[in-house]
Amino acid sequence: MDDQQIHRTIEQFVAEEHELWEREAAGNATDDDRHRLQRLKVSLDQSWDLLRQRRARREAGGDPDAADVRPPDVVEGYEQ
Repeated sequence: MDDQQIHRTIEQFVAEEHELWEREAAGNATDDDRHRLQRLKVSLDQSWDLLRQRRARREAGGDPDAADVRPPDVVEGYEQ
């Protein structure tokens, strides 16, 4: 997956996330919607992490395609 594909995936995730937050704000969200929001959060974190890995590899003269999606417990364990 190249950077543009990852960006498109992120845009799709964000659009879905916004739709689900609108349902929540309107009081129409279901438990499934809330669970999907949590999964989207993790997927977004993984996607942004993958972009950062690719950029770092590129800047270091490495192969960006060698970057891999890290598991949820790794990306969710990062401290800001």
